[in-house]
Amino acid sequence: MEAQLLAWYARAGRDLPWRHTNDPYAILVSEVMLQQTQVDRVVPRYLAWLERWPTADALAAASPADVIRAWQGLGYNRRALALHRAAQWIAAEGWPRDLTLLPGVGPYTAAAIRNFALGENVLPHDVNVDRVERRTGHSFTGAAAQALMDLGATVCLARIPRCDACPLQATCPSRGTHDEPTRKQSRFEGSFRQRRATTLRLVAASPMPADGLDREAVDALARDGLVVVLGDGTVVLPSG
Repeated sequence: MEAQLLAWYARAGRDLPWRHTNDPYAILVSEVMLQQTQVDRVVPRYLAWLERWPTADALAAASPADVIRAWQGLGYNRRALALHRAAQWIAAEGWPRDLTLLPGVGPYTAAAIRNFALGENVLPHDVNVDRVERRTGHSFTGAAAQALMDLGATVCLARIPRCDACPLQATCPSRGTHDEPTRKQSRFEGSFRQRRATTLRLVAASPMPADGLDREAVDALARDGLVVVLGDGTVVLPSG
């Protein structure tokens, strides 16, 4: 089954820029950006990020304010600060043996770096990988990681799987079945997440007086380290 999957991937796999490198820093950047963000939105931002900060040392030397500004539009801005702190760790101490010691790096991201950058036979488990393994009843090796991600993202879809286009259809015991709908993420429009994003965008453009901003959003952003409220009430991005 894995051989069939890899043959399909060789002819149908997505051409993504992070698949052309084994630089662990570049893989880290891609994985953090891809958390809860669509691939098409990430590609241009990933390329621009690496052009500006091509190494962990370069990113570590940047100010948190510049990092936050560069992240605008990707959402979940705490990821930017976690990536910045991870780069500072790497610049100061090198890559830890246990990658989950890096800020913002959990078991999945650690496994992705070990596989895609270090060539280890570990399988990073995301929702797409887990869905394909569950439906096929097959355990795949780390060599199939990218193929599994593409199959789950483009063919073995949760709600309406494209079984007729699947290279594993002949032996898949779940052919023709689909998953029950899961609880959808709350709407962004009109949400507190949108209020936070709007407030951060305003502060990223220019320091703002707190009394001219959404105070609840400011307080939440300050707790996350994304803004600082100065003694005179001015809200600014963190400087260091």
